[in-house]
Amino acid sequence: MKRYTYQDIVSTPALLARPVMTAANLDAIVGQILQDIRERGDTAVKEYTQKFDKVTLDHLEVSAAELAEAETLLDPALKTAIQTAKSNIETFHARQQSQPEVVETMPGVFCWRKNVGIDKVGLYIPGGTAPLFSTVLMLGVPAKLAGCKEIILCSPPNAAGKIHPAILYAAQVVGVTKIFKAGGVQAIGALAYGTESIPRVYKIFGPGNQYVTAAKQLVSRETVAIDMPAGPSEVLVCADAQADPAFVAADLLAQAEHGIDSQVVLLALNTELLEAILQEVERQVALLPRAEITRKALENSVAVLVNTPEEALTLINDYAPEHLILAMADAEAFAEQVQNAGSVFIGNYTPESAGDYASGTNHTLPTNGYARAYSGVSLDSFVKKITFQRLTAEGLKNIGPTVEAMAIAEELVAHQRAVSIRLEKMKSERL
Repeated sequence: MKRYTYQDIVSTPALLARPVMTAANLDAIVGQILQDIRERGDTAVKEYTQKFDKVTLDHLEVSAAELAEAETLLDPALKTAIQTAKSNIETFHARQQSQPEVVETMPGVFCWRKNVGIDKVGLYIPGGTAPLFSTVLMLGVPAKLAGCKEIILCSPPNAAGKIHPAILYAAQVVGVTKIFKAGGVQAIGALAYGTESIPRVYKIFGPGNQYVTAAKQLVSRETVAIDMPAGPSEVLVCADAQADPAFVAADLLAQAEHGIDSQVVLLALNTELLEAILQEVERQVALLPRAEITRKALENSVAVLVNTPEEALTLINDYAPEHLILAMADAEAFAEQVQNAGSVFIGNYTPESAGDYASGTNHTLPTNGYARAYSGVSLDSFVKKITFQRLTAEGLKNIGPTVEAMAIAEELVAHQRAVSIRLEKMKSERL
């Protein structure tokens, strides 16, 4: 990890920049693949799957036999863990449901809003260096609670032409409608445009690498909505003297092992603590099966010595981390001051891993600074909010003059007449 001081970052903010793809023509590369998917459908999806995933597929859809096989392959303890996580996620997200409330804004004028599930949603589940079956739970549970009628899942196949059994099992647990063997840009294109096999959806959810993120952003300009521009994973840990260096190091490594384009940031409030944490990072990384990937991510990562909690808060809100861990005294009070973060983990005994898997909150979160304006996935992400209004005759009499005056002032006479013609008829009929 690179080491800096608070003054270094203030004078050169680029020192905290996320790692980015060096290919200047990323959009051009991705756009070409998307166009090919649009024009050639399943054939193009299969060709790109062979090119990128090194597997030839006869059929894209996962069969009933493959789903049954997946359940037999999983360890019972993992099945129990998936069920427990699903229950917690369901409990948390179910509390986000709301009932329509009719508001009478003035006598006889009634307004209300109703949540309606998006009919068709697509879930993209990465399966490259790590099969993220937990993301199936994070996306599938709120989709089902929201009342989405079709939940289509795409995930890349392995060298044997199969999707990891834990992904398939989790998909069955949450009620996914159909599952397809497609990853990367080709999966996003298939979900956006539809192919002979893969249905077109109205909104696409799920994290991915920079290619996937670019694909989501490109298709969102033309045919389909997306959850957010969620790219490579990241964490910022803010630690003071009461932090346990081993805990902090473990949290940093937990995010760094996601991929070589991940980034972790440490803010330490004294030099001794910073040194102790970095020593722990070196000790623990050697123990990891994904040590090579993790070390490459650490090359993108930064440790910053800050002098005060106020300096730390300034950097946090400017960086807007996807995950924020506060290993500090009075962490809850400090958390109240945080303005920009995807999800906050408070205290020494709240590892980010808990939120990644099973605490109940959603782990699909805004990255790359988007936490300044975006929220993480929630039940609201899977619904449309439709407004309704109903006016009685009394209500139209009460609001009519206001609408007429505003319409005339905007020189929209037809708008004014839509009210006046009704008021005149009501007057003639003595209503």
